[in-house]
Amino acid sequence: MSAKAKPSPDVKPPKNGAEAVIDPKKALVPETVRVNEMRVARGFWPKIRKVAAQVPFLDDVLSVWWCARDPETPMAAKGMMMAALAYFVLPTDAIPDVLVGIGFTDDAAVIAALLAVAGKYVKDRHKAAARRFLAPDEG
Repeated sequence: MSAKAKPSPDVKPPKNGAEAVIDPKKALVPETVRVNEMRVARGFWPKIRKVAAQVPFLDDVLSVWWCARDPETPMAAKGMMMAALAYFVLPTDAIPDVLVGIGFTDDAAVIAALLAVAGKYVKDRHKAAARRFLAPDEG
C-alpha cells in the first residue's frame, strides 16, 4: 500500500481485544501498558484458578507474573510481560481455550515468544516463586 493509499472504508480497526494487546507497536505505549496491567490485575488469578490443571506451561506463566511485579525488572520488559499476560487472561483469543488439547497453544506461543525476547529478566527467584506456588508443601 502506498503512502497516499487509504484503507477501505469497510475495513474496521481492531477492537480492544487480542489484536490490541499483542500489537508490538503498541505494547509499550503507556496507556496500553496501563490497560494491560488492569486486565492482568483483574483476570490473572481467576484464570489461574480456573485453568491451572490444563496449562502445562503454568510454571512459565507464573514466573513471568512474578518477574513483571519485580521492581528490578526494566519497564520495557514489564510492558512486554503485561501484554503477554493480558493475552493469556483474555477470554477471546486466536484459539479458544475451551478446545481440549489445543486451546492453549496460542497462549503458549505468546509466552514462548516473550521468553525468547525478555527471558533474561526472569530470574531464578521468579522461577522459585512459581515452583513454591505450584508445590507449596515441597518448597
